[in-house]
Amino acid sequence: MLVRLPTSISEAQECLAEGAVPVGGATLVWATWQRDGFPELAMSLRHLPEATTVARGTLGSAVLLSRVDDTVPEVLRRAAGTIGTGAVRRAATVGGNIVGSTLRCLLPPALVLEARATVLEADRVHETDLAEVVAKRQLLLSISWDEPLVTGYRKLAADPGGEPPFVVAAAVHADADGHRRLRVAARDGYEVLSATVPCDAGGDEALDALEATDLGALDPTARATVRDQAKEVLDRLAE
Repeated sequence: MLVRLPTSISEAQECLAEGAVPVGGATLVWATWQRDGFPELAMSLRHLPEATTVARGTLGSAVLLSRVDDTVPEVLRRAAGTIGTGAVRRAATVGGNIVGSTLRCLLPPALVLEARATVLEADRVHETDLAEVVAKRQLLLSISWDEPLVTGYRKLAADPGGEPPFVVAAAVHADADGHRRLRVAARDGYEVLSATVPCDAGGDEALDALEATDLGALDPTARATVRDQAKEVLDRLAE
């Protein structure tokens, strides 16, 4: 297997046109290749500047989880820091987790940040919705977002070998006219749910509004975790 390491968008597009299979840390696809056979040509974005950026408002898809630092909002940093072991975080990438993994640990934080996805294709680079990227398994180049007022993240303990642990992410955003909205996303098993409610009127009304969304249909423990995390974020906003 030949692995190409493009250093520019045009070079990466040439690789795609030649049929190169994108890889990150290869932690998710290696076992499949060992079983089904390795591709003739693969491509890693780890030398592509647009895919390796860690900056305020932007995170590249080829960034290793271990490199996600306090440049990004707390919700992303804490989520990345709880994925797997240290060895996994030194190999796995942001894009691999969001698009390639069935766990998608970073997807709830990205959703509450209202992140926009930049996608690389053989003939263009364009911005699209994260849900479309995940559904179509497109080649993610980076995610970007407008800075929230406050964020939070919680991950419950889980039994080894059992269902994925329940996680909930929350963030409060302000519109240009000053109105605030609370966005919450949770991973329950392998499903990710999200909801947005206004929070101008106060925390209690926002928390009650969450109960009327899909998040209100979670089991009692998960629902209580969502409410506690949302309340914590709203309380921090009021400080």
